[in-house]
Amino acid sequence: MISGVLDIVRFGDGPQVSKAWAKGCALTGDCIAACPEGVNPRFLLAMARVKMARQAAEPREQRKKGVENFRLVADGTNVLARMQLSANELTRLGQKATERLESGSTVKPGERPDFVFYTGCNVLKTPHIALLALDVMDALGVTYKVMGGPSHCCGIVQARTGDLEVSGRVATNSLDKLAEGKTGVISWCASCHVQFTETTLPTIEKVRGSRPFEMTPFMLFLATRFDDMRPLLRKPVPLKIALHKHPGVKGVVEAGITLLQMVPGIEIVDLHQPAVGLMSNFLNALPEYKRGLHLAELEAAEAAGVDALVAIYHPDHRDLCAHEREWPFKIINILDIVGESMGLHHDDHFKRLKIMQDADAIVADCKDLMSANGVDPAMARDMVVKVMLADQPLPLGRPAA
Repeated sequence: MISGVLDIVRFGDGPQVSKAWAKGCALTGDCIAACPEGVNPRFLLAMARVKMARQAAEPREQRKKGVENFRLVADGTNVLARMQLSANELTRLGQKATERLESGSTVKPGERPDFVFYTGCNVLKTPHIALLALDVMDALGVTYKVMGGPSHCCGIVQARTGDLEVSGRVATNSLDKLAEGKTGVISWCASCHVQFTETTLPTIEKVRGSRPFEMTPFMLFLATRFDDMRPLLRKPVPLKIALHKHPGVKGVVEAGITLLQMVPGIEIVDLHQPAVGLMSNFLNALPEYKRGLHLAELEAAEAAGVDALVAIYHPDHRDLCAHEREWPFKIINILDIVGESMGLHHDDHFKRLKIMQDADAIVADCKDLMSANGVDPAMARDMVVKVMLADQPLPLGRPAA
């Protein structure tokens, strides 16, 4: 299998078993620690997928597909964010174009913040999560500048189609913008984190001789500030919860568990379910397996009598949140709990809207914000159908006993 993957990287073709492994990789990362040669097999498989994509289509088709996929991500992110956020909130998340130079920063123009907080693109679809992250950093006294969204793309969308030229150009452009923080970059999105830390930053280091910054996942950043967090977690949150786990970025799940244990009133139940993949969306290559994992976890959570199933990452929240209408527990993000204990709150409009399961009703509900933010209703409906409602790996409706 391994020699076949090497053949794919060298020549663009190899045994079917090697192609299947490369295509089915969910970026769990267990292979990295297991490799006795110190090789990162996850990166190797990523390069195999790129080579297969380049062999499957001409460069013009690769670029065309990359542009189409990027536009869907950009349109979905921009439209769904503007259906949920006020102008001030968009500015705070660095997404208000008319105030680009001043937006998303807690320092004066010309000053360097402690960190750049890099949202990536897709967390802006569930913006209450990103806003809570900023609230937590404010409470910790950390200065930051927010960067993210389509204007700060990590390049992974183009890399998946085989268009490495555009992917590299986009990623390098974003990387140069991110190098503003005094201490480095705090990342939210695990996908962007892996793309930067395993592809872009090592490449830049080889070309330029050094890295412009180090990138730290938000949960691991909080782990360095747990002593400061403890006195802020004052309000009891009496919930019996289970954590939805993806171990692809080493240490994030463990940090999340420790953080939840610091919240008074929280009882964590282990559902003994598989922890697979970088995030939920990285299981899309194995759709039946993914649906089975989600159903088994929902059933286990019900059997355990939990009050809430808690996810860390935003794609997991998007995939699971609408199931809240059918199961006897809440589906929330870890920062909802942390925020409640700290006296912080932002409404989860994404979940409320998705539970409606009616594109026309969703657009009607958001008409005031859409008008204020200049969102075309037809475009909004299209994005609700293609991005919000279509993003439902396990169909709603509980299976018959």
